[in-house]
Amino acid sequence: MTFNPLQISGLVLGFFGMVGTLATALLPQWRVSAFVGSNIIVFERLWEGLWMNCIRQVKVRLQCKFYNSLLSLPPALEAARALMCVAVALSLIALLIGISGMKKIQCKGSNERVKTYLLGTSGVLFILTGIFILIPVCWTANIIIRDFYNPAVHIGQKRELGAALFLGWASTAVLFIGGGLLCGFCCCNIKKQKHRYPAAGHPAPHTDKRPQNGTVLSKTSTSYV
Repeated sequence: MTFNPLQISGLVLGFFGMVGTLATALLPQWRVSAFVGSNIIVFERLWEGLWMNCIRQVKVRLQCKFYNSLLSLPPALEAARALMCVAVALSLIALLIGISGMKKIQCKGSNERVKTYLLGTSGVLFILTGIFILIPVCWTANIIIRDFYNPAVHIGQKRELGAALFLGWASTAVLFIGGGLLCGFCCCNIKKQKHRYPAAGHPAPHTDKRPQNGTVLSKTSTSYV
């Protein structure tokens, strides 16, 4: 069997979405220091991520430090950590299921219908992964924007949107497209199989091609005078 373009495109996009999900979870650029007001010329730049914060000073290499205590973290950060871990696990499972559903992967006892359902399951999991990424990314972006325009927050405490948030949004879009392609491929194959094979309750009509008794007798009978 040959590969379907929807199948290939969906799995390729799912793979890139999985890589983007992992990079979004690991990069420290979720919140970056903002240059506002008189804070234009700065001697250090601060990055804050899910697992560590980094600081880059003038003529000093980048220094990163993991968070010491898990219990001292803000609830929003703990929730974002948990959701991103679930997203990474779901993307990996979805990719493995999608690879198992490839038409040229021969498995014992597998058939075309089972592989079609595997690809559909992979597409649904990719879409769920995008949702799990979208929640913490949008939540963090909302907190950053809210604090940025809050006059009660000191200028030195204001943050801007980091590169990891934009990567998360891009990964979500890629996962949605890849999952949609795989689900579309599954639906198309199911419809083809329904048209190809008759339903179990409506068997195909059977025509009896045996000759009639009268015809046989007329051909075999002989008259004696």
